[in-house]
Parts: sequence; structure tokens; C-alpha cells
Amino acid sequence: MAKRISPKKSTRTKFRNLTRLLGKVILWFLITTLVWVIALRFINPPITYLMLHRGVERKLDGKEWKIERKWIAVEDLSDNLKKAAIAGEDVNFLQHWGFDFKAMENAFEKNQSSRRVIGGSTISQQTAKNVFLWPGRTYVRKAFEAYFTALIELLWSKERILEVYLNVIETGDGLYGAEAASKKYYNKSAASMTKAQAALLVAVFPNPRRWTPARPTSYIYRKQSLILRNMRRLGKLPF
Repeated sequence: MAKRISPKKSTRTKFRNLTRLLGKVILWFLITTLVWVIALRFINPPITYLMLHRGVERKLDGKEWKIERKWIAVEDLSDNLKKAAIAGEDVNFLQHWGFDFKAMENAFEKNQSSRRVIGGSTISQQTAKNVFLWPGRTYVRKAFEAYFTALIELLWSKERILEVYLNVIETGDGLYGAEAASKKYYNKSAASMTKAQAALLVAVFPNPRRWTPARPTSYIYRKQSLILRNMRRLGKLPF
């Protein structure tokens, strides 16, 4: 005669099996993402989800496929550009550990009384989002962004974070990275960008498909001036 299994014991067994499965999934996720982040410390990301997403958008709009980018090593990037990026996007980049809570608080307060949305993300957060994730503002994506931000701060140097950031960031319609943008807008390499050119390029980073260094608005010129002032306060970079 077959032995009957009580409902309580069956439920406990199912719970244990589910817990084991969940544990395996979490372990697999941690190992995979750890290896991924470590690999990209040494290997330049070949493409990002955003690049593919924008490419598909262009095709759906009846435009040609376009992903223009050229990697340039951090040591070859203009010091003016590196300073401008920090001065314009994350003035405390060299001091924080991935998150600037004061900047987030200030951005939140300003957004309550302004129609223009101000971001409070650090360069590290933007790099994590651009390289490892998809566009969006959901809490799930934000949680993954925080996780990958912590990982790259732990496993990459600040120099590497800035290098990747300046090489994958969207800089125009179908343009990615500072080198492609510099060639497009200034007809020169990002290695020789002037202070004014670097500040103007960084001024359009928040929305490069709306704004362009080729036709700056009065708002972009004001941002450029602010970035130039912040650049003077930064002093010499450690890399």
C-alpha cells in the first residue's frame, strides 16, 4: 500500500525545492555578472543595448542603420574633455563611491518646482546603465543600476569608469562616444578638444538628440559657461 504524504509535508518539500532553485538562480546571477564586470575592466564593450535600440528605432522610422563610434583610450582623450565631463555631469566623481546622495536630493527638490527634469545620476551610475542595462525608469531597472554601479566602483578604477563612459555615451543621432562626436561637430579628434569645445559637448549630454553643439541654444551656452567655471575649480586630475 502506497504511503500517503501529508499536505503539510508536501508543502514544505515544495518550499525547500523552490528555495534551492531560487538560491541557484541568485548564485548564477552573481557569478555571471561578476565575470561580466571583471571582463569589461579589460575588454572594451563592443556594443550596448541602447545602440541596438536606437538602431532599430531608426530603421522603423525609415532611416538607415547608423551606429558611429570609435574607441579612444583614456590617456589619449583631451584633459579638457575629461575635466568637462566631471565638471558638467558629476563634480564629486573622484570622491564618491558611485552615488552622490546630496546631488540626488538637490535634483529631486528642483524637479518638484521645474518642468525641466534634472538628473542626479553620477558618471558611475550612467556608465552602469549604458553598458549593462536597458533604457527606462522602472524601480527594477534602478535596482539593477545600483547593483552594477557598486560592482564597477569596486572592480574598476575611476579612470576606467570615465574611459568607458566617454566612449559609449550617446552623443547625437546615431553617434556614440566622444571621438565620433568630435569628428562630427569639430572635425577633429577628441584628443585635441579645447576647453570651450569640451564644455559645449558635455552640455548636450543629457539629451543629445534634442540639443547639438552645432546649434547651441541659449540654455546650452549657459550650461557651457557653468561647466567652464567648474572646470577651473577642479584643478589637475589624478590621471
